[in-house]
Amino acid sequence: MQLSPATAAVATAAGLTKIYGSDDTRVVALDAVSVEFRREQFTAIMGPSGSGKSTLMHCMAGLDTVSHGSARIGSTELGTLKDKELTRLRRERIGFVFQAFNLLPTLTALENITLPLSIAGRSADRSWLEHIVATVGLGARLDHRPNQLSGGQQQRVAVARALAARPEIVFADEPTGNLDSRAGAEVLGLLRGSVRELGHSVVMVTHDPLAASYADRVVFLADGRIVDELARPDADSVLERMKALDHAG
Repeated sequence: MQLSPATAAVATAAGLTKIYGSDDTRVVALDAVSVEFRREQFTAIMGPSGSGKSTLMHCMAGLDTVSHGSARIGSTELGTLKDKELTRLRRERIGFVFQAFNLLPTLTALENITLPLSIAGRSADRSWLEHIVATVGLGARLDHRPNQLSGGQQQRVAVARALAARPEIVFADEPTGNLDSRAGAEVLGLLRGSVRELGHSVVMVTHDPLAASYADRVVFLADGRIVDELARPDADSVLERMKALDHAG
């Protein structure tokens, strides 16, 4: 059955394998992984430590190369792109939210949000930027620098930065790892809202069952392979699956 545009894959892995080292130091981080991440869906990737979840995200986001198989954003095969083409794709079609915020301390919140656009030589869409700022609730903080913001506010700046260029997909790597529970809930609600209200596609790596419960779907990895999947998750069901993986390991 052909997927409608709203549910079509925004990113696809097919037989994706990532190997580090060789001979005695050879490590298979990803072992022939095939998975689709759909448009306008919030997907969480979970698994035990060393399962390959961050490696999968980095390969899908063009931050790491693939040893075998393919990683695609839309119909674009990342492995066929030259360095400049890959840089352009990451800048124009992919958004990133990292655990460490990655904000420049000398820039204001607004300047941090628009930095990727400035680097690309693009002007911000004023109405979209205002919409994003209102969504993340930072209207009164735009002239503040990161050291004048709380951790939750800094991460909201990072989320706004990821959304400002209207990317096809946003990758979030442990986005609540440095936040307290209240700030973490705010950021997770913001990511979920960006999917449901703004039509974005989000893929998040997390170790937290509560964080995963904000997603529409959870994909579980173990030993570099996808071993399970859960739709419409809640924290208890995610925790049960994670415990089963830990016992199996």
